[in-house]
Amino acid sequence: QVQLVESGGGLVQPGGRLRLSCILSGSTLSRYSMAWYRQTPGKQRELVAEIASGGSTNYADSVKGRFTISRDNAKSTVYLQMNSVKPEDTGVYYCNAFLQIAVVKYEYWGQGTQVTVSS
Repeated sequence: QVQLVESGGGLVQPGGRLRLSCILSGSTLSRYSMAWYRQTPGKQRELVAEIASGGSTNYADSVKGRFTISRDNAKSTVYLQMNSVKPEDTGVYYCNAFLQIAVVKYEYWGQGTQVTVSS
């Protein structure tokens, strides 16, 4: 049974930094494309950053140059380094794991971690 557990959220001042972690258990991280999404009240969950199994990355325009996604397959962990945070970065951040084998798709979500950017 695949499980994702996020950590590292909290309260941070504008301009500060925070690092989120997501540990995958029950499978092998290297097989999965991983992503971070965030959700705020009244809005749809949106993609923040993603990293493919091969290491290529993609970012939402709103976080380019400020956030960095990375993975450590040996530790079965994905990270989101958040720098120069803004109040609009506030939300619940969810870790996502995706794997497709032929026509079968496997997708898993963590429980989310709250990030609040406020002075």
